[in-house]
Amino acid sequence: MNEDYTDFIEASGLLKYDPEIISKIYQKNPSRLFKRLWQTLIPIFLYIISVGWDKLTGQLKKESKARFRAKQLTNLLVELGPAFVKAGQALSTRPDIIPVILLEELSELQDQLPGFDGNKAMELIEEDLNKKINEIFLTIDKDPISAASLGQVHKGVLKNKEIVAVKVQRPGLREQITLDLYIVRNIANWLKNNIGFIRSDLVALIDELGKRVFEEMDYLNEAENAEKFRNLHLHNSKIAVPKIYKETTSRRVLTMEWIDGTKLTNLEGVKNLGIDPDKMIEIGVQCSLEQLLEHGFFHADPHPGNLLALKDGRLCYLDFGMMSEVSRSSRSGLIQAVVHLVNKNFDKLSQDFVKLGFLSKEVNLEPIVPAFQDVFVNAVELGVSKMDFKSVTDDMSGVMYKFPFQLPPYYALIIRSLLTLEGIALSVDPDFKILGAAYPYFARRLMEDPDPQLRESLKEMLFDKKQFKWDRLEDLLSNAAKQTNLDLEKLLDEVINLLFSPKGGFLRDEIINGLTIQIDLIGLKLLKSVNNFLPKSIKLNVAKEDNNINDLILSIEPFKNFLEIIQKIPGYSIDIFLKRMPRLINEPYTKEMSFKIAKKVTEKGVVRLVKIAAGSTI
Repeated sequence: MNEDYTDFIEASGLLKYDPEIISKIYQKNPSRLFKRLWQTLIPIFLYIISVGWDKLTGQLKKESKARFRAKQLTNLLVELGPAFVKAGQALSTRPDIIPVILLEELSELQDQLPGFDGNKAMELIEEDLNKKINEIFLTIDKDPISAASLGQVHKGVLKNKEIVAVKVQRPGLREQITLDLYIVRNIANWLKNNIGFIRSDLVALIDELGKRVFEEMDYLNEAENAEKFRNLHLHNSKIAVPKIYKETTSRRVLTMEWIDGTKLTNLEGVKNLGIDPDKMIEIGVQCSLEQLLEHGFFHADPHPGNLLALKDGRLCYLDFGMMSEVSRSSRSGLIQAVVHLVNKNFDKLSQDFVKLGFLSKEVNLEPIVPAFQDVFVNAVELGVSKMDFKSVTDDMSGVMYKFPFQLPPYYALIIRSLLTLEGIALSVDPDFKILGAAYPYFARRLMEDPDPQLRESLKEMLFDKKQFKWDRLEDLLSNAAKQTNLDLEKLLDEVINLLFSPKGGFLRDEIINGLTIQIDLIGLKLLKSVNNFLPKSIKLNVAKEDNNINDLILSIEPFKNFLEIIQKIPGYSIDIFLKRMPRLINEPYTKEMSFKIAKKVTEKGVVRLVKIAAGSTI
């Protein structure tokens, strides 16, 4: 990185990414632009020539040569500086733009750079906080404990003796990032206008990247993110978030509580804390799913350095510069897509991708449906718990590159987040499957969430055409029961809602048939008991009873299955059923079911009387 840049960008008043203002700034300052162009365009031009030659000579068709060029590009991006590193990381989540081999290499792109001079860091702290170092800290280490592309962290002690971590931005960073984004955006604009086979809007991608990097460079924004994340997870005693010290935080300086913890990838260190690493991973997966599907506000960069195991058993999240949001409709849409995937309904799955913004409404879905089938059918046959997320996303990358997909920014960050989390988990457990770990959460959301879209998805999951699939309900309940924070009463309410919904008619019919059989069996048992006391001359021809008849309700197979599962859930009590009896009695469908049962029992009784009159054995 060049350290001769000044922060004239911030001095110009540019605090948020705005490509038009940036263009005007550099039109007035061409010398800065030409200097950086010389540093960046020559190595980029030489790389493009070498790749072009390989393509012309057919060398690029060889996987070894393609991988070599991909690694070469990754190294070049690191040499060119933070903006190029961030651009490479953004591209590493875009299988709709780049081929698989380059995708794999860019995913290895690290955000680590050497630290800068500690004295400069102290000067920047004094400049931004408008105080001398000794007015803020009792002590502060000049040597950083870690450094990344945007800044570095120093350990300090405040005047109130609280130990803190102080993140300091690299001097001149905003200038270099802005200038590089301007150059990259102009390159993207040229490619968009002159290279026909690039279908994705690269300029929009760069603008999205610029917006996010500017947010990441604003430590006041990161402080707000940290506080919002902390408040959203206050209810979760297993999650820790460092406290932010606002009075010693500015755009380029962030002061937060010092956290003593161990990286999740340090298995021995975690075990030495007396903590099971698998438990930490489970907490991380559950928290990630809660972020994605409940709060819609998620940590988009959960790499090993940002996740620490604490000695009290909590999982601590650090670094809230890169956060993202998912709308309520997108969250419901993602769960619906999982339902269609599990049901192997690839036609509806392709429609989900349109609703989620991956495909335009004008795209012909007909050739995409068999492509989805090729990618998913074998994985689904294995079962969700055994599905390999990485291999599925790799296969999907090929489909997205082949067909006109455009990934919404939130989705790219979700994939990056989950792949990073899975990578950490695999270092703990080589057999870990993130989809298997996530499915119980999906099941709970599907069973509990009152969202109308998800209510329809639940019905769709449980019905195959017009036939109710008890095995699917059992599978959903079994998986939902694995959730320690399952709300059993809410789950039971949703089952009752399903039973008494218009689409629940087939389910009600099964219960009617089951109850009819049981009532009839009780009547038969009573008849047999009375028959035993009759004189031999008028005794009925009754067959010997082979089976014990259990309780009326609990003998019905569906209820038995349901209760066997629900009794295993922590917090189960017969009271949760008794509290719902008034509602069950007053439901309009209950009266309708009662009439149908009475009618069927009467019909069976009449048939039995006819058989008795005819001298048949009953």
